[in-house]
Amino acid sequence: MSVIFTSHRAEVESHVKQAVARALEIIGGTAEGYAKQLCPVDTGNLRNSITHQMISEDTVAVGTNVHYAPFVELGTRKMTSQPYLRPAVEGHLAEYEAIAKQELNR
Repeated sequence: MSVIFTSHRAEVESHVKQAVARALEIIGGTAEGYAKQLCPVDTGNLRNSITHQMISEDTVAVGTNVHYAPFVELGTRKMTSQPYLRPAVEGHLAEYEAIAKQELNR
């Protein structure tokens, strides 16, 4: 009698990478939505510029390329901070963790 073992490591790794990519896309879009809800609005330019983008296989970035965005988020000596990016991420970590778990369990 002989026993044959077959490795499915490559297949499993592929499925995990796909699940992580799906989870990060969902998390990025969700965080983008929260940031847009929290963003202070004058002309709407800052809010409309908020996006998310996968920057590596395990990292998604949420932000904006508007030059004055850091001043709004962090404030200045003459302007009170109006955070919208940090709370959009840090305020929903449990939700993002649940999204990741859900995609990994699919």
